[in-house]
Parts: sequence; C-alpha cells; structure tokens
Amino acid sequence: MLREGLLTKDDLFYFREGTHARLYEKMGAHCVVSDGRQGTYFSVWAPNAKSVSVIGDFNDWTKDQHPLYPREDGSGVWEGFCPDVGNGALYKYHIVSRFDEYSASKGDPFAFKWESAPETASIVTDLSYTWNDQNWMAERHKHNALDAPMSVYELHIGSWQRIPEEDNRKLSYLELADRLIPYLQEMAFTHVELMPVMEHPFYGSWGYQVTGYFAPSSRYGTPQDFMCLIDKLHQNGIGVILDWVPSHFPSDEHGLAYFDGTHLYEHADPMQRVHADWGSYLFNYGRHEVVSFLISNALFWLDKYHVDGLRIDAVASMLYLDYSRKEGEWVPNRHGGREDLEAIAFLKQLNSAVYEAFPDVQTIAEESTSWPMVSRPTYLGGLGFGMKWNMGWMHDTLSYLTKDPVFRQHHHDQLTFSICYAFSENFQLPLSHDEVVHGKGSLINKMPGNEAQRFANLKLLFGYFYGHPGKKLLFMGGEFGQKREWDHDRSLDWHLLDQPTHDGLRLWVGDLNRFYRSEEALYKGDFDAQGFEWIDCHDHQQSVLSFLRRSEHSDTTLIFLFNFTPVTRLDYRIGLPSGGYWQEVLNSDALQYGGEGKGNFGGLNAELIPCHNRPYSLSLTLPSLSTLVFKKVQSS
Repeated sequence: MLREGLLTKDDLFYFREGTHARLYEKMGAHCVVSDGRQGTYFSVWAPNAKSVSVIGDFNDWTKDQHPLYPREDGSGVWEGFCPDVGNGALYKYHIVSRFDEYSASKGDPFAFKWESAPETASIVTDLSYTWNDQNWMAERHKHNALDAPMSVYELHIGSWQRIPEEDNRKLSYLELADRLIPYLQEMAFTHVELMPVMEHPFYGSWGYQVTGYFAPSSRYGTPQDFMCLIDKLHQNGIGVILDWVPSHFPSDEHGLAYFDGTHLYEHADPMQRVHADWGSYLFNYGRHEVVSFLISNALFWLDKYHVDGLRIDAVASMLYLDYSRKEGEWVPNRHGGREDLEAIAFLKQLNSAVYEAFPDVQTIAEESTSWPMVSRPTYLGGLGFGMKWNMGWMHDTLSYLTKDPVFRQHHHDQLTFSICYAFSENFQLPLSHDEVVHGKGSLINKMPGNEAQRFANLKLLFGYFYGHPGKKLLFMGGEFGQKREWDHDRSLDWHLLDQPTHDGLRLWVGDLNRFYRSEEALYKGDFDAQGFEWIDCHDHQQSVLSFLRRSEHSDTTLIFLFNFTPVTRLDYRIGLPSGGYWQEVLNSDALQYGGEGKGNFGGLNAELIPCHNRPYSLSLTLPSLSTLVFKKVQSS
C-alpha cells in the first residue's frame, strides 16, 4: 500500500479546530490515480488505535494486507492508498485499540454507500451524477424564502406505497419518483420532507438510528437513484427537505459507537452518553472533530444532493442536559445549569455554516420547549434556525379537536392562546408522523362523533391549519383520512380513496393548498403580526372563531370562520373592515368535499350594520363543524 494523503495540513488543522465543513471531500474512501495506478485513498479518524487496516472483498477480508498509517501530526487520522481497489468494492476498517485489547471491524463514518441491512459493509462509491435541475437551483431562493408559501408533505419512503403483487415490496427511489411527483402536483404541496434516508440498520427505527451518515439507504437504490429522485422533484417544481439526526446514534458495533476502543464520537461519562428515551448514544459536541464531522454531514446533503432544507430532529434533547432525566441522573454544566453549552454552540455554528454556504435553503428545528429565539439569527443571540416546529399549537389544537363538541366551549383558550406567541418565532405547524403512532391513533380516528362528524371535524382541523399563521407540514395519509395508525411495514390504505368521504377530504386538502399558494395574505404573513387580526376570539359559548388575514403587499383581505360545534348557525353576524361583496371562496361543507352543501350561495353583500367594533358586517349561514373563507371582491 502506498502512503499518499488527500488531507492537507490546513484540512487537519480545521478538522481539529471543529471548523472543517467539507470533510467528505477528503475523508472516507475516494477513487484516485496515484503514480499512474487506479485505486482508492482511505482515511479514518481513530486517535486511540494501535493499528488500522482496510479489509474487504478485494483481500478476502484479511486484516494484514492493506494497513493504514497514522499521520505524524497527532491528529489521529489514519490513511493510505490501495491500488486496484475501485468503485463498488466492499470494505471496512479493522481497528485494534491501544486499550483493553479491543478490536472491531467498523464501517466507514464517511462512506457514501453501505450494503443493505442486515449486511453492514461500506462500499467504495463514486458520486458523479449529471443534474438537470438548473432552473430550480437558480430560482430556489424564491421557493425557500421565509415569505414564500411552504406546504410540506412528510413522507416515509418505505411505507407510502408498496407493491402488493410483489410480496409487499417497497418502492425504489426511481419508482417513488414516478408515483409521488404526479400526486404532489395534484395535491399542490410545495415541498416534500423525507423521514431520514441515511443508512440505518434497523428499519423499525424509521431512519432515526443512523449508522451511515453520508449514505442514502441502499434499501431503495443507489446514491445516483436518490439524486435522480431529488432531480425530478426539482424539475417539477417541488422542494426537498431531509430529516436529519445529529442528536444521537445507535450502539451497533459496526457503527460509530466505541469506534477506536474509546468513546470517540459519544460522551465517555455514562451520565452523558446514553439517551434516556432511546438508549442510543449522544454525540459529544465538546469534541471539535465531532463538530466537524456533523457540520460536514449537513453540508454534504445540501451540496452533493441539492437538498433544499434540513429538519433537525430532537433539538430539545440536545439543548437540555436533564432532558428526560431525573434528579441525580445528569451532569450540570460548568455554571451549574441544565443547558448543554456545547450543544448550543454546535447548533449556532451549524446554522451559521449552512446559511453561509447555502443562503437559499432552510434549517427547521423540532424543538418542543419555550427555548427563546430558536429561529432568530446567531448575531442577535438566537440559535440561527430558519424555522421552528410549533409544538404548542399542535398539542393544543389536537387536544381541543379530540374533545366532544359539547365540552369545547370550556376550552376555547386552546385555540386562541397560540396567537399570543405565534410571531415570536418563525413557526411551522406540524401534523407529523409523531401524532399517528404509538397508540395515538390516526388523525381521522382522533375526531369525535359519528362517521360524518369525524370527517367534518378533520376538514375543520385542516381549514384551521391552513388559515392559522405558520408554514404547513402534514404527514402522509392524513390528507385522505387514513383510518389506522401508521405502520412502517405496510403501505398507506390507498383503496380508501374509492369512498367519497375519503376522496372528498383529499380534494379539500388539495384546494386548501392551492388557495394557500395563491394568496399572499396567507404565506407572506406567516411570520408577520400585521397580517393577522381577530374578528371575534371570545365566542366560546357557540365555539366559533373568526379572524382576518391580510398582506401589506396586496389589498386582499381574507375572512376565516370556524364553527367547532355540530350545530348550524343561522344569521350568524360577523364584523367586516369594509363594505361591498364578499365571495365565499372556501366552504368545507361543500358537496364535493363530502359535506351537506350548506353555505351562502357563493357570497354576500356587506351591510352597514356595526359589529365587532367594525362598521360593516355579514349575516351568514355557518354550517356545522365547518370552515368558511370569504374574500372581498374588488369593484371594477
């Protein structure tokens, strides 16, 4: 084996400093030519190893044929060139530790491809691909901007659709592209968010237990196949967000855990090492090399795969040292507090690095606490995320909607409270996979009442979802009323669309998406308090809510009304900011959505009758369990 490295002294300096953001260009396995010979350059970080060698199908997995050599600078990097080892070769690093006579065969932390589970070898892989999404990339700053419409369809690749005729086979990346794109276009979603695609040994983890951070799962195809999926989505005007997990990783021996016979990527202290909820290992953000690894991984997906955003999983579990821990089970920070100072510094550095390199993408935090300024810039003291999931809105809204309508009048504040803080962050409203698993039931089965009332309640929920300030995220199946809980081992129940109630619900969601995308008063005002105004938030006795949305960029005013009881309200009067004709542009009770067809004959003329401290008003019919939206028609 020849000793020849791609890593420069500067690379190693920034790696050890924790500021190297593109390690994937140098570390791992790279096909190169050295002295006229084709081969692969390997490099791996294992500072506590006594020896490291490359084993693979090219040397019959023999431990002494292809040794790596340590850099003499104390960086802990081992490297070497293996001639005649090329694209497609299976390999691992056999590491013998300086401690405890530990040895193990490890997958490459920087591998671009892995074998499909249950096999665990890394694969030498060339990532070359000819992209055809130039138009999207040139314009994506418009699609991903904070004042652009963002309605996200969250999807798990392995269970969106399957092939029942082929033993319930999962779709490949390429098959998914052919089926998913027409559906997303028909439903008018702006983006798709993929639950973690990074290689994971346990399928039942849904991708949240990652071993191959730089590799899309081989379960569904090659890296180029995944690139093609993203490419085609972009060519059809659909953005792609990846779920990313920098908070924890599994303890599988072939992965990052106990990598060189020491706790290298994870904390050495057992009180800081293991995630209390999942039993997985927590990254040590105080180790600079780990920070370089993670930030390089984030930029890798944005760079090599043209991804439009990263949804960062479990941020709350990163921020708090006592997350899910009892007294005496956690180690305070140097000031005696519960905040994880190293994790906070990492998140700020991560977001700064992402937006410096890719200012036209978004990072989105799944953060469930009241931590301040999550989506505010780091130079103002924030964490630097572009957006934050509004978990409070989600919990309060679902808690309210699951109640029998007779009791809703006593819980009206669960609907109104969210506006008190709606503009304190750049919020995304999540109706995600977490709400339809682990015994929580599907969205449709959370709703009270008989069959018709459950569908009316769910349409009402979606109307409120799209009317409320904040970007949107909806998990697959919710849009057509999937009845059973999500099961990662089964396809969604697409046959339900043969039933008018389910198909009507799907039509309603598609029309809501189209309306949301067409009205600046909605998407430009998602984070702007000036774009929202209550009409009446006090009618708890009738469980009716009404507000208006407007935009400073247009003269449009939209009126939203929600009736959360199964009682039709006749001659219900609401105040208006102006007179004229108000068109009923959306009505969840319309026949095409499976409703009873009650409404206001397409619109009403305002009357000069004061109401709700406004000079004009409408007297309207408010169908039971319904959403109504009115829009002022400008006179010609």
